[in-house]
Amino acid sequence: MKIALVGTRGVPARYGGFETCVEEVGKRLVKSGHEVVVYCRKANADDAAELLDQYEGMQLVHLPAVSKKALETMSHTALSVKHLRKHPVDVAIVFNSANAPFVPFLRSQGIPVATHVDGLEWMRSKWQGAGRRYYRMAESMAVRWSDALIADAQGIADYYRMEFDADTELIAYGAPIVSDEHHDRLRQLGVEPGKFHLVVARFEPENHVDVIVDGYRQSAATLPLLVVGSAPYADEHTARIHSLADERVQFTGGIWDQDLLDQLYANCATYLHGHSVGGTNPSLLRAIGAAAPVIAYDVNFNREVAEDAGAYFRTAADVAAQIEHAERTPEDTARRGTAGQLLAYRYDWDEVAASYEALCERLLTVGVRPRRDLPSGRRNGLTAYDATAPRTYVQDSFGASVPERQTLG
Repeated sequence: MKIALVGTRGVPARYGGFETCVEEVGKRLVKSGHEVVVYCRKANADDAAELLDQYEGMQLVHLPAVSKKALETMSHTALSVKHLRKHPVDVAIVFNSANAPFVPFLRSQGIPVATHVDGLEWMRSKWQGAGRRYYRMAESMAVRWSDALIADAQGIADYYRMEFDADTELIAYGAPIVSDEHHDRLRQLGVEPGKFHLVVARFEPENHVDVIVDGYRQSAATLPLLVVGSAPYADEHTARIHSLADERVQFTGGIWDQDLLDQLYANCATYLHGHSVGGTNPSLLRAIGAAAPVIAYDVNFNREVAEDAGAYFRTAADVAAQIEHAERTPEDTARRGTAGQLLAYRYDWDEVAASYEALCERLLTVGVRPRRDLPSGRRNGLTAYDATAPRTYVQDSFGASVPERQTLG
Protein backbone atom coordinates (compact mmCIF):
# COMPACT_ATOMS: atom_id res chain seq x y z
CA MET A 1 0.00 0.00 0.00
CA LYS A 2 0.92 3.62 -0.44
CA ILE A 3 -0.01 5.37 2.81
CA ALA A 4 0.02 9.11 3.53
CA LEU A 5 0.47 10.42 7.09
CA VAL A 6 -0.93 13.96 7.18
CA GLY A 7 -1.47 16.74 9.69
CA THR A 8 1.62 16.67 11.93
CA ARG A 9 4.90 18.55 12.09
CA GLY A 10 6.51 15.50 10.52
CA VAL A 11 9.68 13.58 11.22
CA PRO A 12 12.21 13.35 12.77
CA ALA A 13 9.92 13.57 15.80
CA ARG A 14 10.66 16.75 17.77
CA TYR A 15 7.43 17.94 19.23
CA GLY A 16 4.79 15.64 20.66
CA GLY A 17 2.75 12.48 20.53
CA PHE A 18 1.61 12.70 16.93
CA GLU A 19 5.14 13.10 15.63
CA THR A 20 6.38 10.22 17.78
CA CYS A 21 3.56 8.05 16.48
CA VAL A 22 4.27 8.96 12.84
CA GLU A 23 7.95 8.12 13.22
CA GLU A 24 7.49 4.85 15.11
CA VAL A 25 4.58 3.57 13.02
CA GLY A 26 5.82 4.91 9.68
CA LYS A 27 9.21 3.24 9.82
CA ARG A 28 7.63 -0.07 10.77
CA LEU A 29 5.14 0.14 7.90
CA VAL A 30 8.11 0.68 5.56
CA LYS A 31 9.80 -2.44 6.96
CA SER A 32 6.57 -4.34 6.26
CA GLY A 33 6.88 -3.42 2.59
CA HIS A 34 4.60 -0.40 2.33
CA GLU A 35 5.33 2.98 0.78
CA VAL A 36 4.86 5.70 3.41
CA VAL A 37 4.62 9.42 2.61
CA VAL A 38 4.93 11.84 5.55
CA TYR A 39 3.92 15.49 5.15
CA CYS A 40 6.29 17.70 7.16
CA ARG A 41 6.28 21.39 8.06
CA LYS A 42 9.37 23.19 6.88
CA ALA A 43 9.55 24.88 10.27
CA ASN A 44 10.15 21.44 11.82
CA ALA A 45 13.70 21.43 10.39
CA ASP A 46 16.44 23.45 12.08
CA ASP A 47 18.00 24.38 8.75
CA ALA A 48 17.75 23.65 5.05
CA ALA A 49 20.19 20.75 5.40
CA GLU A 50 17.53 18.89 7.38
CA LEU A 51 14.93 19.04 4.59
CA LEU A 52 15.52 15.37 3.89
CA ASP A 53 13.82 13.51 1.06
CA GLN A 54 13.68 10.34 3.14
CA TYR A 55 13.91 9.35 6.78
CA GLU A 56 13.92 5.74 8.04
CA GLY A 57 12.64 4.73 4.60
CA MET A 58 9.68 7.14 4.70
CA GLN A 59 9.26 9.63 1.85
CA LEU A 60 9.12 13.19 3.19
CA VAL A 61 7.23 16.05 1.60
CA HIS A 62 8.13 19.44 3.13
CA LEU A 63 5.54 22.20 2.82
CA PRO A 64 5.26 25.61 4.53
CA ALA A 65 2.80 26.63 7.23
CA VAL A 66 1.57 29.96 8.57
CA SER A 67 3.39 30.62 11.86
CA LYS A 68 0.33 31.58 13.86
CA LYS A 69 -1.24 29.47 16.59
CA ALA A 70 -4.69 29.34 14.99
CA LEU A 71 -3.50 28.77 11.41
CA GLU A 72 -0.34 26.68 11.54
CA THR A 73 -1.92 23.23 11.50
CA MET A 74 -4.69 23.96 9.03
CA SER A 75 -2.57 25.92 6.55
CA HIS A 76 -0.08 23.10 6.31
CA THR A 77 -2.77 20.43 5.98
CA ALA A 78 -4.48 22.43 3.23
CA LEU A 79 -1.26 22.43 1.21
CA SER A 80 -0.74 18.73 1.97
CA VAL A 81 -4.20 17.85 0.65
CA LYS A 82 -3.57 19.95 -2.45
CA HIS A 83 -0.35 18.01 -3.03
CA LEU A 84 -2.17 14.70 -2.57
CA ARG A 85 -4.64 15.59 -5.32
CA LYS A 86 -1.73 15.39 -7.77
CA HIS A 87 0.12 12.60 -5.97
CA PRO A 88 -2.62 10.16 -4.84
CA VAL A 89 -2.16 7.36 -2.34
CA ASP A 90 -4.15 4.27 -1.38
CA VAL A 91 -4.98 5.31 2.18
CA ALA A 92 -4.53 8.47 4.26
CA ILE A 93 -4.20 8.79 8.03
CA VAL A 94 -5.07 12.34 9.09
CA PHE A 95 -3.86 13.34 12.56
CA ASN A 96 -5.80 15.89 14.65
CA SER A 97 -9.55 16.41 14.42
CA ALA A 98 -8.83 20.09 13.60
CA ASN A 99 -7.95 18.89 10.11
CA ALA A 100 -11.35 17.24 9.59
CA PRO A 101 -12.63 19.91 7.11
CA PHE A 102 -10.05 18.60 4.61
CA VAL A 103 -11.15 14.96 4.86
CA PRO A 104 -13.97 15.28 2.26
CA PHE A 105 -11.45 16.53 -0.33
CA LEU A 106 -9.37 13.37 0.12
CA ARG A 107 -12.45 11.15 -0.02
CA SER A 108 -13.57 12.88 -3.21
CA GLN A 109 -10.31 11.65 -4.76
CA GLY A 110 -11.22 8.09 -3.83
CA ILE A 111 -8.79 8.00 -0.88
CA PRO A 112 -10.27 6.38 2.24
CA VAL A 113 -9.35 8.32 5.39
CA ALA A 114 -8.88 7.44 9.05
CA THR A 115 -8.73 10.44 11.38
CA HIS A 116 -6.72 10.23 14.59
CA VAL A 117 -8.87 12.49 16.75
CA ASP A 118 -6.26 13.15 19.48
CA GLY A 119 -7.52 14.47 22.83
CA LEU A 120 -10.18 16.95 23.86
CA GLU A 121 -8.57 19.96 22.21
CA TRP A 122 -11.57 22.24 22.69
CA MET A 123 -11.01 21.99 26.45
CA ARG A 124 -7.60 23.66 26.23
CA SER A 125 -7.67 27.20 27.59
CA LYS A 126 -5.60 28.49 24.66
CA TRP A 127 -8.70 27.93 22.52
CA GLN A 128 -11.36 30.40 23.54
CA GLY A 129 -14.41 31.75 21.73
CA ALA A 130 -14.15 31.03 18.01
CA GLY A 131 -11.23 28.62 18.49
CA ARG A 132 -13.18 26.47 20.93
CA ARG A 133 -16.27 26.49 18.72
CA TYR A 134 -14.12 25.50 15.76
CA TYR A 135 -12.64 22.48 17.55
CA ARG A 136 -16.08 21.27 18.59
CA MET A 137 -17.30 21.65 15.01
CA ALA A 138 -14.21 19.83 13.75
CA GLU A 139 -14.92 16.89 16.07
CA SER A 140 -18.37 16.59 14.51
CA MET A 141 -16.91 16.79 11.02
CA ALA A 142 -14.34 14.10 11.83
CA VAL A 143 -17.17 11.79 12.91
CA ARG A 144 -19.33 12.71 9.93
CA TRP A 145 -16.72 12.33 7.19
CA SER A 146 -14.00 9.89 8.28
CA ASP A 147 -14.07 6.31 7.09
CA ALA A 148 -12.64 5.40 10.50
CA LEU A 149 -11.73 7.20 13.73
CA ILE A 150 -8.62 6.43 15.79
CA ALA A 151 -8.48 7.01 19.55
CA ASP A 152 -5.26 6.54 21.53
CA ALA A 153 -6.94 6.11 24.93
CA GLN A 154 -10.04 4.38 26.26
CA GLY A 155 -11.15 7.70 27.72
CA ILE A 156 -11.17 9.26 24.24
CA ALA A 157 -13.02 6.26 22.80
CA ASP A 158 -15.57 6.65 25.62
CA TYR A 159 -16.02 10.32 24.76
CA TYR A 160 -16.80 9.68 21.08
CA ARG A 161 -19.18 6.88 21.92
CA MET A 162 -21.01 8.94 24.55
CA GLU A 163 -20.99 12.21 22.63
CA PHE A 164 -21.64 10.98 19.07
CA ASP A 165 -22.57 7.28 19.32
CA ALA A 166 -19.48 6.78 17.15
CA ASP A 167 -17.12 3.82 17.27
CA THR A 168 -13.37 4.30 17.19
CA GLU A 169 -10.31 2.15 16.56
CA LEU A 170 -8.52 2.09 19.93
CA ILE A 171 -4.79 2.20 19.14
CA ALA A 172 -2.58 3.53 21.95
CA TYR A 173 1.04 4.58 21.57
CA GLY A 174 4.03 2.43 22.40
CA ALA A 175 6.17 2.59 25.55
CA PRO A 176 9.88 1.91 24.97
CA ILE A 177 11.56 -0.04 27.77
CA VAL A 178 14.56 1.94 29.03
CA SER A 179 17.12 0.88 31.65
CA ASP A 180 18.94 3.10 34.13
CA GLU A 181 22.39 1.66 33.43
CA HIS A 182 23.46 4.74 31.45
CA HIS A 183 23.64 8.10 33.19
CA ASP A 184 26.86 9.66 31.92
CA ARG A 185 25.05 12.57 30.26
CA LEU A 186 23.29 13.78 33.40
CA ARG A 187 26.39 15.72 34.33
CA GLN A 188 25.75 18.26 31.59
CA LEU A 189 22.55 19.24 33.43
CA GLY A 190 24.18 19.19 36.85
CA VAL A 191 22.08 16.36 38.33
CA GLU A 192 22.92 12.94 39.75
CA PRO A 193 21.17 9.58 39.21
CA GLY A 194 18.16 9.17 41.49
CA LYS A 195 18.59 12.63 43.00
CA PHE A 196 16.19 14.85 41.06
CA HIS A 197 12.49 15.14 40.27
CA LEU A 198 11.50 15.51 36.60
CA VAL A 199 8.83 17.25 34.51
CA VAL A 200 8.71 16.95 30.71
CA ALA A 201 5.92 18.98 29.13
CA ARG A 202 4.95 21.86 26.89
CA PHE A 203 4.01 24.90 28.94
CA GLU A 204 0.25 24.85 28.40
CA PRO A 205 -2.29 25.37 31.19
CA GLU A 206 -3.79 21.90 30.71
CA ASN A 207 -0.38 20.35 31.38
CA HIS A 208 -0.35 21.92 34.88
CA VAL A 209 3.36 22.66 34.96
CA ASP A 210 2.50 25.74 37.03
CA VAL A 211 0.68 23.58 39.60
CA ILE A 212 3.65 21.20 39.77
CA VAL A 213 6.22 23.99 40.20
CA ASP A 214 4.04 25.75 42.78
CA GLY A 215 3.52 22.51 44.71
CA TYR A 216 7.22 21.73 44.61
CA ARG A 217 8.03 25.23 45.93
CA GLN A 218 5.62 24.68 48.83
CA SER A 219 7.24 21.34 49.68
CA ALA A 220 10.21 20.61 51.89
CA ALA A 221 11.85 18.62 49.08
CA THR A 222 15.62 18.32 49.24
CA LEU A 223 16.10 17.04 45.68
CA PRO A 224 15.98 19.57 42.82
CA LEU A 225 13.17 19.75 40.25
CA LEU A 226 14.25 19.60 36.60
CA VAL A 227 11.67 21.13 34.24
CA VAL A 228 12.11 20.18 30.57
CA GLY A 229 9.94 22.02 28.05
CA SER A 230 8.81 25.31 26.59
CA ALA A 231 5.87 26.78 24.68
CA PRO A 232 5.92 28.47 21.26
CA TYR A 233 2.82 30.61 21.85
CA ALA A 234 2.56 31.01 25.64
CA ASP A 235 4.93 33.73 26.85
CA GLU A 236 2.58 34.88 29.61
CA HIS A 237 2.03 31.37 30.95
CA THR A 238 5.75 30.62 30.73
CA ALA A 239 6.47 33.74 32.77
CA ARG A 240 3.95 32.62 35.38
CA ILE A 241 5.62 29.21 35.69
CA HIS A 242 9.04 30.80 36.15
CA SER A 243 7.64 33.21 38.75
CA LEU A 244 6.44 30.31 40.89
CA ALA A 245 9.85 28.64 41.07
CA ASP A 246 12.52 28.94 43.73
CA GLU A 247 16.24 28.25 43.57
CA ARG A 248 15.71 24.48 43.68
CA VAL A 249 13.99 24.49 40.25
CA GLN A 250 16.06 24.20 37.07
CA PHE A 251 14.51 25.04 33.67
CA THR A 252 16.28 23.39 30.72
CA GLY A 253 14.06 24.49 27.84
CA GLY A 254 13.09 21.93 25.23
CA ILE A 255 15.31 18.85 24.89
CA TRP A 256 14.97 16.78 21.71
CA ASP A 257 18.00 14.54 22.27
CA GLN A 258 16.27 11.21 22.92
CA ASP A 259 19.29 9.59 24.52
CA LEU A 260 19.54 12.39 27.08
CA LEU A 261 15.79 12.30 27.70
CA ASP A 262 15.92 8.54 28.25
CA GLN A 263 18.65 8.98 30.83
CA LEU A 264 16.54 11.61 32.60
CA TYR A 265 13.46 9.38 32.69
CA ALA A 266 15.40 6.32 33.81
CA ASN A 267 17.30 8.09 36.61
CA CYS A 268 14.81 10.51 38.16
CA ALA A 269 13.52 10.12 41.71
CA THR A 270 9.97 10.82 40.46
CA TYR A 271 8.40 11.89 37.18
CA LEU A 272 5.59 14.46 37.55
CA HIS A 273 3.01 14.40 34.76
CA GLY A 274 0.37 17.12 34.60
CA HIS A 275 -1.29 16.43 31.23
CA SER A 276 -5.08 16.34 31.51
CA VAL A 277 -6.86 16.48 28.12
CA GLY A 278 -4.68 14.75 25.55
CA GLY A 279 -5.43 11.04 25.86
CA THR A 280 -2.54 8.60 26.21
CA ASN A 281 0.63 10.67 26.40
CA PRO A 282 3.97 9.40 25.01
CA SER A 283 5.91 11.15 27.77
CA LEU A 284 3.99 9.23 30.42
CA LEU A 285 4.50 5.98 28.51
CA ARG A 286 8.23 6.64 28.21
CA ALA A 287 8.35 7.37 31.94
CA ILE A 288 6.75 4.09 32.96
CA GLY A 289 8.88 2.27 30.40
CA ALA A 290 11.93 3.69 32.19
CA ALA A 291 10.61 2.61 35.61
CA ALA A 292 10.24 6.23 36.70
CA PRO A 293 7.92 6.53 39.74
CA VAL A 294 4.98 8.54 38.43
CA ILE A 295 3.07 11.34 40.14
CA ALA A 296 0.31 12.23 37.66
CA TYR A 297 -2.61 14.61 37.38
CA ASP A 298 -5.73 12.74 38.39
CA VAL A 299 -7.71 12.13 35.19
CA ASN A 300 -8.84 8.86 33.64
CA PHE A 301 -6.29 9.06 30.78
CA ASN A 302 -3.40 8.96 33.26
CA ARG A 303 -4.97 6.35 35.55
CA GLU A 304 -5.58 4.17 32.50
CA VAL A 305 -1.81 4.07 31.92
CA ALA A 306 -0.27 4.13 35.40
CA GLU A 307 -3.07 2.40 37.35
CA ASP A 308 -2.12 1.69 40.97
CA ALA A 309 1.58 2.15 40.20
CA GLY A 310 0.98 5.89 40.01
CA ALA A 311 0.44 8.50 42.69
CA TYR A 312 -1.98 11.31 41.79
CA PHE A 313 -2.60 15.00 42.41
CA ARG A 314 -5.11 17.73 41.64
CA THR A 315 -3.72 20.70 43.57
CA ALA A 316 -0.35 22.24 44.44
CA ALA A 317 -0.83 20.99 48.01
CA ASP A 318 -1.24 17.46 46.63
CA VAL A 319 2.01 17.84 44.69
CA ALA A 320 3.87 18.97 47.80
CA ALA A 321 2.54 16.03 49.81
CA GLN A 322 3.36 13.46 47.11
CA ILE A 323 6.91 14.73 46.60
CA GLU A 324 7.61 14.78 50.34
CA HIS A 325 6.19 11.26 50.69
CA ALA A 326 8.35 10.03 47.79
CA GLU A 327 11.49 11.43 49.40
CA ARG A 328 10.58 9.95 52.81
CA THR A 329 9.91 6.49 51.36
CA PRO A 330 12.46 5.95 48.56
CA GLU A 331 12.16 2.16 48.59
CA ASP A 332 8.38 2.19 48.24
CA THR A 333 8.68 4.85 45.56
CA ALA A 334 11.17 2.73 43.60
CA ARG A 335 8.80 -0.25 43.84
CA ARG A 336 6.08 1.87 42.26
CA GLY A 337 8.46 2.60 39.40
CA THR A 338 9.14 -1.12 38.90
CA ALA A 339 5.41 -1.86 38.93
CA GLY A 340 4.87 0.86 36.33
CA GLN A 341 7.49 -0.64 34.05
CA LEU A 342 5.62 -3.95 34.10
CA LEU A 343 2.55 -2.10 32.85
CA ALA A 344 4.59 -0.59 30.01
CA TYR A 345 4.90 -3.97 28.30
CA ARG A 346 1.24 -3.59 27.28
CA TYR A 347 2.27 -0.71 25.00
CA ASP A 348 4.36 -2.18 22.19
CA TRP A 349 5.20 -0.14 19.07
CA ASP A 350 5.33 -3.29 16.91
CA GLU A 351 1.76 -4.11 17.92
CA VAL A 352 0.72 -0.49 17.42
CA ALA A 353 2.14 -0.50 13.89
CA ALA A 354 0.45 -3.83 13.16
CA SER A 355 -2.88 -2.31 14.20
CA TYR A 356 -2.35 0.63 11.85
CA GLU A 357 -1.40 -1.76 9.06
CA ALA A 358 -4.55 -3.85 9.62
CA LEU A 359 -6.69 -0.69 9.66
CA CYS A 360 -5.16 0.54 6.39
CA GLU A 361 -5.72 -2.84 4.76
CA ARG A 362 -9.34 -2.76 5.86
CA LEU A 363 -9.81 0.78 4.55
CA LEU A 364 -8.29 -0.18 1.21
CA THR A 365 -10.52 -3.24 0.94
CA VAL A 366 -13.74 -1.40 1.80
CA GLY A 367 -12.81 1.83 0.02
CA VAL A 368 -14.47 5.19 0.60
CA ARG A 369 -17.63 4.44 2.55
CA PRO A 370 -20.94 5.88 1.33
CA ARG A 371 -22.01 8.90 3.34
CA ARG A 372 -25.15 7.08 4.50
CA ASP A 373 -23.01 4.46 6.25
CA LEU A 374 -21.16 7.02 8.39
CA PRO A 375 -22.35 8.48 11.71
CA SER A 376 -24.28 11.74 11.56
CA GLY A 377 -21.75 13.77 13.55
CA ARG A 378 -24.53 15.21 15.69
CA ARG A 379 -23.95 15.39 19.41
CA ASN A 380 -26.48 13.44 21.43
CA GLY A 381 -27.04 16.33 23.83
CA LEU A 382 -27.00 14.11 26.90
CA THR A 383 -23.32 13.98 27.69
CA ALA A 384 -21.59 15.93 30.43
CA TYR A 385 -18.16 14.41 29.88
CA ASP A 386 -15.80 14.56 32.82
CA ALA A 387 -12.34 13.05 32.49
CA THR A 388 -11.99 13.02 36.28
CA ALA A 389 -15.11 10.91 36.86
CA PRO A 390 -14.87 7.15 37.40
CA ARG A 391 -16.26 5.07 34.54
CA THR A 392 -19.22 2.70 34.90
CA TYR A 393 -19.53 0.16 32.10
CA VAL A 394 -22.72 -1.52 30.92
CA GLN A 395 -23.59 -3.93 28.11
CA ASP A 396 -25.15 -2.55 24.96
CA SER A 397 -27.74 -4.40 22.82
CA PHE A 398 -24.95 -6.34 21.09
CA GLY A 399 -23.39 -7.50 24.36
CA ALA A 400 -20.43 -5.13 24.12
CA SER A 401 -19.09 -3.34 27.18
CA VAL A 402 -19.63 0.40 26.78
CA PRO A 403 -19.39 3.39 29.14
CA GLU A 404 -22.65 4.39 30.78
CA ARG A 405 -23.69 7.84 29.64
CA GLN A 406 -23.30 10.76 31.99
CA THR A 407 -26.53 12.74 31.75
CA LEU A 408 -27.19 16.34 32.56
CA GLY A 409 -29.61 16.92 35.41
